[in-house]
Amino acid sequence: MKRFSFIAALLMCAAGAFAQSAPNPSAPPTASQLINRQMSGIEREFVPLVEAMPADKFDFAPTNGEFKDVRSFGKMVKHVAITNVLVASAMLGQDAPKLTDEEKENGPENVKTKEQIVQYLKDSFAMLHKAADGATDANLMSPLTNIFGGKAPLYRLSLFIFIAGHNRDHYGQLVEYLRDNGKIPPASQPAPPPAKK
Repeated sequence: MKRFSFIAALLMCAAGAFAQSAPNPSAPPTASQLINRQMSGIEREFVPLVEAMPADKFDFAPTNGEFKDVRSFGKMVKHVAITNVLVASAMLGQDAPKLTDEEKENGPENVKTKEQIVQYLKDSFAMLHKAADGATDANLMSPLTNIFGGKAPLYRLSLFIFIAGHNRDHYGQLVEYLRDNGKIPPASQPAPPPAKK
């Protein structure tokens, strides 16, 4: 019986030592990883939606209802992209691009074709990812220059929250534009049936 107790004690000590040396698979993600994950989720839905709109419909704006002076599809995509660029520039400590007041609202005038607009949108997300790569617990609440012209400082955390909401807001509007033109947004299409064995 003493021999059994000794072996059991040895096994318990070995198990305890193994548990202490094993890596922790549930380590929490970093701020950068969490923010990048959110940006990627938005990008995965937003870019394919824009790509799904035919090139000849980028000037489309709804008219059935109260839609006076709303942006066209292409102009709204550029609005989202330029906002991404301005926010990312602030977080990266870069000078904002030199733009007219109109371009600050609706993107650069020289970005016109579907291909140019899609690329501009993709580039804007690349800038947001670069900004997210630099996010840390320490700098999320560091004050930044207010890119919107106000006197109160902005913070990385509030800018990331703002840009996620801004993208989602306009994504919802662009869904309607796409559906008005007989297209189903890629993120809303049913999953293909499983392959037969």
